[in-house]
Amino acid sequence: MDPDVVEIPPSMFQHTPRFKKHKQSIVHDVIDIVDDDENDDDDLMILGEITRKRKGKAPQALHEGYGDNHHVADGSLHPSGVESGYRWSKSSYRFSATSKHVHGSTSALKSASDEHDGAAVVLPQLTIIDKAENETLRKLRSFKQFDTVTDTSDHHFIKSNSSTKHNPKSWSKKIQEEWKILEKHLPDTIFVRVYESRMDLMRAVIIGAEGTPYHDGLFFFDIFFPSGYPNVPPNVHYHSGGLRINPNLYNCGKVCLSLLNTWHGSTKEKWTKGVSTMLQVLVSIQGLILNTQPYFNEPGWASMKGTPNGEMQAQQYNENTFILSLRTMMYTIKKPPKYFEDLVIGHFYSRAHDILASCKAYMNGVQVGCLIKGGVQDVNGSKGKQSSAHFISGLAGCMPSLVQEFEKVGFNDCKKFMSPPVQRSTTRKK
Repeated sequence: MDPDVVEIPPSMFQHTPRFKKHKQSIVHDVIDIVDDDENDDDDLMILGEITRKRKGKAPQALHEGYGDNHHVADGSLHPSGVESGYRWSKSSYRFSATSKHVHGSTSALKSASDEHDGAAVVLPQLTIIDKAENETLRKLRSFKQFDTVTDTSDHHFIKSNSSTKHNPKSWSKKIQEEWKILEKHLPDTIFVRVYESRMDLMRAVIIGAEGTPYHDGLFFFDIFFPSGYPNVPPNVHYHSGGLRINPNLYNCGKVCLSLLNTWHGSTKEKWTKGVSTMLQVLVSIQGLILNTQPYFNEPGWASMKGTPNGEMQAQQYNENTFILSLRTMMYTIKKPPKYFEDLVIGHFYSRAHDILASCKAYMNGVQVGCLIKGGVQDVNGSKGKQSSAHFISGLAGCMPSLVQEFEKVGFNDCKKFMSPPVQRSTTRKK
């Protein structure tokens, strides 16, 4: 059912300005290709940028930077075909140069030094990416967090009576204010599309957070602003694919949340005209529904939190939820919502390695929700505990279909993740 609603303080709106979409050439390295061809006019494809090698000069490898944010500190794993060389930022889909390991190229790369502000700097080597991969990542990096689109044909609320033509200007003005808030303050893990011809419709996708059974997933929601808005909250429908992945998200698409007046709560928890916003709704879904232990979202089970039986039930729920999340990924790849195709393909192409690596770790005993940035953390006393045999069996059965879908989006490094799980000894000590 419904956890407490999150209140967004004014400080939340003091975000660092969003990445500017202007191009800025950042010199990361000076490289050359060692081959048998003595032609001095070789073309080099490096992350989509083509630079020519001129006589007497080494080519400069150019990387498209975004303001001062081109060096990403995120420690997450790389996408397929980019074996180090660049570090992948999950939240913003950016690359950052990190290591000297080169992968995916038969050509030998040799690094050099460059002079920067009078000091010698040894720069990392770069990875050459084939054009097909680069096109997928280019589309992903250029995918806007907020945008206006036209075709509403696959929207859940398309048959609802349009509120646009029959409402006063104040209604339209309020929705435009919502647009401005979203465009300026959306977290990196939420993307939104609004519609030119139907101001009353909106679509959003939330990326599941690490440390939860929803990690790396994409969760889509269709929104409808009724004629009574903003006196009443918007209607929100979850793209469930027929799966119940959370006590608050029904397989029929219903979203159970006090802020939407779809569950009881105190006055402060319910929708309040002039205070509540669509941004607050999305952040509440992300932080309070798609959380680390969704089992306790159900009020009847909340009192069990911290007890041995409650924690055991919560872990079993997480295991079942993770498998449902994988099935949601496959459903989304097969049928991506309109205007989100590039995000779906690029997202799962870039994260397939992480997802499959997590699956392998879970099949070898690591508990769901314990993986953070490639490491294992102790969550709610999980240290020393292992996943259930039932979960490992179910996950192993799901892997072939998951691999098949990841191959469809271009990830072709799946075989190493298909080894059988480590067999745990069942011999009891005397």
